[in-house]
Amino acid sequence: MTATPPRALILAAGRGERMRPLTDRTPKPLLPLRGRPLIEWHLLALAAAGVREVVINTAWLEDQFPAALGDGARFGLSIRYSAEGRDHGGALETAGGIRTALPWLAPDGDAPFWVVSGDIFVPGFRFEAPALAAGDLGLIWLVPNPPFHAAGDFDLDAGGRVARAGAAHVFTYANVALLRPALVAGLAPGQRAPLGPLLFEAAAAGRLAGRMLDGPWHNLGTPAQLAALEA
Repeated sequence: MTATPPRALILAAGRGERMRPLTDRTPKPLLPLRGRPLIEWHLLALAAAGVREVVINTAWLEDQFPAALGDGARFGLSIRYSAEGRDHGGALETAGGIRTALPWLAPDGDAPFWVVSGDIFVPGFRFEAPALAAGDLGLIWLVPNPPFHAAGDFDLDAGGRVARAGAAHVFTYANVALLRPALVAGLAPGQRAPLGPLLFEAAAAGRLAGRMLDGPWHNLGTPAQLAALEA
């Protein structure tokens, strides 16, 4: 029997301060890139990999998301919206957003799910989920440190295990991950919490795997970066 593809969460709740003034009226994941809103590139890639259930967490200008994307049917998906602005008064940060969306992401309890930031562009990335090793809390994708994050986040050994020791690291978290619900189980729904400390703890415990992200990866933080990629 073919395994059911994981569900997915696209993180889209942030204000996008560095992308102002473009984000004063449009959420960053809805800014156009190469003929379509940035977030649509993820939706199309997820659908191509067989994913059918997607959650998008929202806060800033959140009414624009369902207006632009609808229920997902035109992408071959079913989209739910975790409206953090409406329900919690603002964005819950990454781990808080994941925990709050868990009833939709992992309704059976332990199934892993995709998490991807709505403001990265990864053309060619295939959301085909490998099996997680027993006991692992997640698998994260890494890229060589970009100029804006020279100190990096993690190291990766030849066996695909992620580590974090010392002050500087070789690789940066690419904001693409396959995670188990247990990673955020200690949080309460609606609690604001970043993801980084939880990933660091999982790495320190030997419970985090990693892979290098093959192909282009763009973290779109400023209008200049967006314009350069468009050109």
